[in-house]
Amino acid sequence: MRTSWARDLVAGVTVGVVALPLALGFGVASGAGAAAGLITAIVAGMVAAIFGGSHLQVSGPTGAMTVVLLPVIAKHGLGVVPLLAIMGGIIVVAMAITAVGRSVEFIPYPVVEGFTMGIGVIIALQQLPLILDAPRGTSESTLVAGWQSLQQADWGHAWQPLMVAGGVIVLHLIGMRYVPKWPLALISIIIATVVVLVSPLAVATIGALPTGLPAPQLPAFSVGLLQDLTGPALAVAALAALESLLSARVADGMRPDLSPTNPDRELMGQGLANIASGLFGGLPATGAIARTAVNVRSGARTRLSAVTHAVVLLVVMLLLAPIVATVPMAALGGVLLVTAARMINLRLGRTMLTVTRADRNTFLLTFGATVLLDLVAAVLLGLLMAGAMSLRHMAAYSVVARQNLPTSTNEGVVDWGPEQEHLREAVAIFRIDGALFYGNAQRFIDEVTELGTDTAAVIIRCHQMRILDASGAVALDTALRRLRRRQISYVIQGMNQAQRRTSVMMQATEQRHHVRELSEALEWIDHELRTGQVPK
Repeated sequence: MRTSWARDLVAGVTVGVVALPLALGFGVASGAGAAAGLITAIVAGMVAAIFGGSHLQVSGPTGAMTVVLLPVIAKHGLGVVPLLAIMGGIIVVAMAITAVGRSVEFIPYPVVEGFTMGIGVIIALQQLPLILDAPRGTSESTLVAGWQSLQQADWGHAWQPLMVAGGVIVLHLIGMRYVPKWPLALISIIIATVVVLVSPLAVATIGALPTGLPAPQLPAFSVGLLQDLTGPALAVAALAALESLLSARVADGMRPDLSPTNPDRELMGQGLANIASGLFGGLPATGAIARTAVNVRSGARTRLSAVTHAVVLLVVMLLLAPIVATVPMAALGGVLLVTAARMINLRLGRTMLTVTRADRNTFLLTFGATVLLDLVAAVLLGLLMAGAMSLRHMAAYSVVARQNLPTSTNEGVVDWGPEQEHLREAVAIFRIDGALFYGNAQRFIDEVTELGTDTAAVIIRCHQMRILDASGAVALDTALRRLRRRQISYVIQGMNQAQRRTSVMMQATEQRHHVRELSEALEWIDHELRTGQVPK
């Protein structure tokens, strides 16, 4: 910080300018109001910057969180939002204490992209009431609520807010072409506000804002209300953790020269940020990918920039609240439509549809569930699909193959000796490559036990086996039982110590049936078939 504080201050001011319209817009989009969005950006942004695990993360209200809040507000009322933020924050702190932060590393790329694009569609649908000056739909489904807003719109009046929103979008498009580094969201909102003030256009504005932070207080609650909010609080916590960790991962990729995010500390910071936001009457917060990206591109190197962003927003609240109150709601809707469009990467979507069948199915399921269901269900379904496709791949590339001698091993070329030549046709050798797990257990059983009547012994080679789970051990036990019933001798070659322990603990094999090298297995079988006794 001693060497980069100047750049961090400049980056913080830049992010604050960009974050102002987004904080106001997401506050309005959530149904809690612009003031709640601004309070959240200030309080949660400050706390997460200080206590979080990322040097570059910028936190505050996000579009994804508004998706979770709208149905809760529709059912329980606006007053439960601060309590929901506190409950979600406590759960996120518990996640940090139990060290689940690194689990984000296992989320597949198609799930992340399907989730992101789905959120973009939902954010766009949520702006219909703002850009039409229409009542917000009452359905918990964003898709249905958007349709309800269209039906209830007064089209004799709706052209006026549509013009304002359209003007904001056009200004963004022109600015992105000629001055992409300027704070286009703020500039377009200022121009739209001036136009509305000097013209006869009649559109809704943000209205009165507080000129300071409210005193912190614990929201009213009851046991029954806490029970009712448990499900939404879990959804808030899951989304706060997921979006924050994904945002931090994006920032780490943009600045690989800085130390990477500590995921569990980041969860701790986000949990404390949500608790603090709730105490001040704000919304649940997460790390914000767009604001974090602006922070990185502006040259930030330390968390001082995120703290500065929160201070800038606080100064705006203290000194400029009357001016901000005149901002048209339709202008905020236009800004958020641009934000949503940036999240819907059609080129990347086409790529996801053509890479592999597994990626396509996972991407489409996550995207569809995000739009039609809810965000947490979408991620869970996407992970289930990705897991199922991965298991199919693992099973497909895990092979149980019949093997003939001679063959090359670590010992050199191994073959039956001249005095053992009569065993060449009587001993079946199987090699397991990859994994023996629940995905291919039955195939292993069928392969090993479908033997001719002239088979006297079986060698199961496991030196290329990487995974053995309990189901695989049970499959091994089943196959060996069938061999014993047919009085066929067997020996297991090449299991590592962990696999051997699993096999013995599951009572699939005994230690005496394991050998390390193939040459030992040949001698083992030769001895048992000659003497009728298992070698010691």
